[in-house]
Amino acid sequence: MKNEEAAPATRGVTVKLLSAFDLGPEIEGLAGRQFRMRLVTMEPGAVFGPVHDHKDRPGMVYILQGTITDHRNGVATDYGPGAGWPEDRNTTHWLENRGATPAVEVSVDIVRTG
Repeated sequence: MKNEEAAPATRGVTVKLLSAFDLGPEIEGLAGRQFRMRLVTMEPGAVFGPVHDHKDRPGMVYILQGTITDHRNGVATDYGPGAGWPEDRNTTHWLENRGATPAVEVSVDIVRTG
């Protein structure tokens, strides 16, 4: 847990919105929610922090290039191209790129719009 508590603030991360749409007209009961897809680029040494959770914001990540280290529950796990992970209500984590090349992921999630 100490590694998670010491997670630095976000740096070296670029996020590009690829697509998004409101879920209210699509699925009853989801008014005020949006389904979105983003391209996240993490430069070498980048951090996506501090520690954050995904309560009320479920999603999934897929790595396109590079390696992203996911820190959760005191464990650091490296994910490379073709791998990814779910981000559910039990996810509390932070991310970093420990590599020498940019890491790129596609992130999809459901977020509140208001």
